[in-house]
Amino acid sequence: MTHLDGRRSYDAPVVPAPPVPDPGETGVLPLSSTGRRIRLAATAVVLALLLAGTVWGNDAEFPFGPFRMYSTRADPDGPVVSTSVVGVSADGAVVPLSGGEVGLRRAEFEGQLPRLVEQPELLTLLARSYAAHHPDAEPLVEVRVVQRRYQLHDGRRTGEVSDSVLVAQHLSSAR
Repeated sequence: MTHLDGRRSYDAPVVPAPPVPDPGETGVLPLSSTGRRIRLAATAVVLALLLAGTVWGNDAEFPFGPFRMYSTRADPDGPVVSTSVVGVSADGAVVPLSGGEVGLRRAEFEGQLPRLVEQPELLTLLARSYAAHHPDAEPLVEVRVVQRRYQLHDGRRTGEVSDSVLVAQHLSSAR
């Protein structure tokens, strides 16, 4: 870039480098043998935890256990399971509740599946949230957790699809 007075940006004066310290003064303090042993022991413990977590760990032990989502792969000839939550209105219309309709993302919801199976009454909270977000919608009479299984062969869908209701909760009044 050229300035108005004709100077270029690389014509600026060079700033001298800071003085080089005397080679006799290293400025580094040596680590004591006790400090070295403590650091080696800490490193060995962390490596042992990583090794044990890799072999026997699961997602709950992350970062010492593997994140199964990234460390394994699905069977290319097995089923793929897709979980969704639906509400059913009095006239039988099925309303999707997963995908952010009730303030929960899919991963957040799937993390709560064991809890919802044990306590299906928690599904009424989803119906209330849906009613609050959609005040003009038809009231829901039931909330279901549905698992859809797609069969794969060589990593491609075969066309075989089956739905099963994992848990359902009848609602007396969602509003």
